[in-house]
Amino acid sequence: MQLPFRPKQKMKQELQEDEPLYLTSEAIEKMKRQLERIEETELPQAIEDVRRTGEFGDFSENAEYQEAKGRMRRLHDQVTTIKEKLKIAITIESSSNGIVQMGSWVVLDANDGTRKTFHIVGPEEADPVKGKLSFKSPLGAKLMGRHVGELVELVTPVAKTSYRIYGIDSAS
Repeated sequence: MQLPFRPKQKMKQELQEDEPLYLTSEAIEKMKRQLERIEETELPQAIEDVRRTGEFGDFSENAEYQEAKGRMRRLHDQVTTIKEKLKIAITIESSSNGIVQMGSWVVLDANDGTRKTFHIVGPEEADPVKGKLSFKSPLGAKLMGRHVGELVELVTPVAKTSYRIYGIDSAS
């Protein structure tokens, strides 16, 4: 006999099995605003839609009701996920001690003459296009614990790139 699938239990188990969830204070605030928006605006609207479409009659053949019910379930799942993440979130504190660490802004000079700036964040927030680099990414991991002036080499299947740490700051 197969046990029923319970998304909340699975999410809780996944979050507890993994390492801590490192987030910047901005990301935590963004999650709180998203949770507030869902709970105060979207979820009440979805509940009203379920009530309204339920009045149309036969649930088994009521497509509007099924859609509204599915939307309400997704919103409840989002609320649960956000709350669970906020429970285990650890705020990344920035400090300016001259060492690359989580929360640091790192300015790199590449061997091709370009200069790039990255904010070292947790995997949940990583977005290299926006300059947010995970401390677990290949480059982020090599940068951790380094100082200004140090050379970091990143070897990929395509190329070998060298970066010199030009600057480290706690805020940008």
